[in-house]
Amino acid sequence: MHTEQHEIGIVCGQCDLWSPMGTARCPECANDLALFTPRRASSTTTPARRSPTPAAGSAGARLDPTSARGQGRGPKTTSSKSEFAELSQEELMEQARNYVCRSCSSGVPSGHKFCGRCGTAVPPEILNAQTLFFGDMQNPAKAKLILIRGEGMDGLSFHLKAEQHIVGRNGQLVFPDDPFVSPKHANFFYRDGKLVVRDEGSLNGVYIRVRGTIDITPGDTFLAGEQLFRLDPTPRASDGQDPDGTYFYSSPKHPSPFRLTQVLQGGAVGMTVCARGTSLQIGREGGDLNFPVDLYMSGSHCRLEEHNGKFTLTDLNSRNGTYVRIKSERELAHGDYLFIGRKLLRVELNTN
Repeated sequence: MHTEQHEIGIVCGQCDLWSPMGTARCPECANDLALFTPRRASSTTTPARRSPTPAAGSAGARLDPTSARGQGRGPKTTSSKSEFAELSQEELMEQARNYVCRSCSSGVPSGHKFCGRCGTAVPPEILNAQTLFFGDMQNPAKAKLILIRGEGMDGLSFHLKAEQHIVGRNGQLVFPDDPFVSPKHANFFYRDGKLVVRDEGSLNGVYIRVRGTIDITPGDTFLAGEQLFRLDPTPRASDGQDPDGTYFYSSPKHPSPFRLTQVLQGGAVGMTVCARGTSLQIGREGGDLNFPVDLYMSGSHCRLEEHNGKFTLTDLNSRNGTYVRIKSERELAHGDYLFIGRKLLRVELNTN
């Protein structure tokens, strides 16, 4: 009769290598495999008696968060702190929601203080962010802003729970990397339960996406694709004769109810187009003003019209939208899109 023999051994808590019982150190990673820390006697002093303590890194042992991981290795708290030191509170909360152990790359469920596979302690920054994240879930915001386009920060959300939320290079919602954002650019606040955005005297303004057709006036600026335009009135007639009776020689003059001026970076004037009729269409091709190399411009993007001295701007169902600069403040609705500097934000209101 054949009897199958099973040999009992010990598995390294660091690299999972099996070794025979009595092995002092792992032959693969040199981790201490002793099940208990031996007592040390001294000829001159007598240490206090204590019960055996599982050794750090031993099989089945949970690492103390302040102890070294393995023989001769220091704690990882310093590297963890430096790793998360540059993250914002919102980014920390996102890390806390999907934290991955830095030692063994295993997923760590939210609320756990140690990795279930290797026993590495979860950094205190992540633990604190988890607390904030769960508190945030239990106390939903009235509204939040989702960063749609933000140079690598896409998808980041900002929960608007306070009475006021300053956006700028300083404030509660900070964009220090955007050179087109003023130090105090805009303010999101609640009035009578409604979310309002106010331009705080910024250099480049706050732009909101046009829904259908809106009224505009001469001097207003708007974005289409990556182009910035200004609606200008028809200039005063200057075709009279000089005092000496001479007329200025020029191209033939055509009646025009308005003109559109392209504004370049720094405020310089680019192209100026005079409307031949009562409307002027902008797009990538086939319009009165075309930008064939603008990747954010639709074929037929938007149209300006004049009727009895009044002006309207219509978005022609463009893919990336047309945005008009607000003059002071604007009440926001669910699904509104805003440009602040180069950052594109979407408004989400809690409708529950």
